[in-house]
Amino acid sequence: MKRDSAFGVLRRSAAGRIFDIGTMFEEAAGRHPATEVRLDRPLTAVASDRTRLTYAELAEIVDDLAARFREAGVRPGQYVAVHVDNGFDIPLLGCALARARAVPVMLAPALAPEIVRALVARLNDPWIVTNAARLALIAKDGGLPGVRAVLIDQAMGEAEGKAEGEVVELRGLAGAPRVRPGAPVPDAPALITHSSGTTGVPKLMVHTSRTLFHRLFPQQLMAWPVRRTEPILLAMSFVHSRFFNSLGVFLGFGNPLSVLSDMGLDTVRRAMVEFRPTVAETHPNNFVLWEELADEPDAPLASVKYYSATFDAIHPGTVKRLLAASRHRRPMLVQLYGQSETGPLSGWVSTKKNVERVDGRCIGYSLPGFIQIRVVDNEGRPVPRGTIGRLQVKSRARILTYLGEDERFRGQTAGRSGRWWYVTDMGWRDRAGRVFLADREVDRIGEIDSNLSLEDTLLDRLPEISEVVVVPDGTGLPTAVVATRGDRPLDAGRWEKAVADLPDLGAPVQWRFDDFPRTSTWKIRRLEMRELLNAGTGPAPISAPEQ
Repeated sequence: MKRDSAFGVLRRSAAGRIFDIGTMFEEAAGRHPATEVRLDRPLTAVASDRTRLTYAELAEIVDDLAARFREAGVRPGQYVAVHVDNGFDIPLLGCALARARAVPVMLAPALAPEIVRALVARLNDPWIVTNAARLALIAKDGGLPGVRAVLIDQAMGEAEGKAEGEVVELRGLAGAPRVRPGAPVPDAPALITHSSGTTGVPKLMVHTSRTLFHRLFPQQLMAWPVRRTEPILLAMSFVHSRFFNSLGVFLGFGNPLSVLSDMGLDTVRRAMVEFRPTVAETHPNNFVLWEELADEPDAPLASVKYYSATFDAIHPGTVKRLLAASRHRRPMLVQLYGQSETGPLSGWVSTKKNVERVDGRCIGYSLPGFIQIRVVDNEGRPVPRGTIGRLQVKSRARILTYLGEDERFRGQTAGRSGRWWYVTDMGWRDRAGRVFLADREVDRIGEIDSNLSLEDTLLDRLPEISEVVVVPDGTGLPTAVVATRGDRPLDAGRWEKAVADLPDLGAPVQWRFDDFPRTSTWKIRRLEMRELLNAGTGPAPISAPEQ
């Protein structure tokens, strides 16, 4: 079969100016039916123990699931929460609901039952797709009044009597008549994801097929060098809009994929050695753990030419080790900075040549032709280059609103047209126009210019540290919470030497790496850490060795 060029795919996408996740697998299968996707665990929603599926087989699964949802009673325009165990079922279920022209609401598996209940309560006439055990927890004490549920497993007994609304087993609807999807309405809700929840109950973010397109198109252009046959490894949150965009890019190009739901080093190592990807994308904080693979005998990272990261800046030391582990002459780490509400805003490419020279806070240049970024003071007036201020952006990829919180959404807009958006991050631009990240507004501590820069300095000086987060204690004194590689006790003497010329810090608190509270995209929940530290209810600290 003749392979379409990547530019041909872009032309067709640009003509419609929409990204329809409901037909994404069907369109990919039409061009590259035999291309394979590898999973680290079998799907739950279909009766199969296979972990290798072709584009054509995945398109058939999505079409079949969409038919079953329609048979269950899901109708176009209805909000359907997806809250199931972590796995590739999540995006397939989301795409199937979109194909049925419902609006999938993607809820992370790690969300606590009370948070799920709060988010589902914001939906109008809602459904929920879930596992029986999860439904029993969420619906406890009448927590889901009137919500209809679709179970993806065969464990109805666990859910009986727990939910007030109708409960249907998806597997019992096999053979439902297929329904061709109509064209999506470009500016109507098409996908709902949630914010990281680092500052409380997450916000529900409403995407349209048009705003999703404006995220997909620039990323397709950037991914041009890895089109066609290069293998791609994705280890990301399945409920984030970024994952759907990554799928859209690489399915459109026809790349073989390895998709991981388990972020553990053993799983990553095995996938790297067996699949040998050219591109590897994960969350920035996962790359910190991947450093441990850099010097292993099997050289798990040797095949990677392009590392890809979104969400946060990455420490230069981590970038350096990852690039050094590649066998390619000119490996790169492509870093996109953005926000769930806006999609990618700026980008930077790190190489072996420039990683030593660039400030770790650099998040690159705004995406030309797609994004405008400016730095303003508290009154919204632009500040001089080099001055820290509030970041504002213009992006056609910005979400439609926060579902059920329109006033909160409008509160982050600026300008007479409301087109400028407060990112809620602090930063500055240099003379060359590069953007640098200082801190989130809510994380500022006293006179410290940038907590993140301070953390970068500590990571530079103490390579045995795998994580460090500076938060204020009960008196407002900046305090570093640290984790070390292998959770070995921190050397007090080395710490004192490392902080001698830095702003006054409280005595360091050492937690285990796994004890740091994180979001579904592995961001640190700084406010939760601050509360745990101040209340003395955090995990048991690791004691320093006696001198």
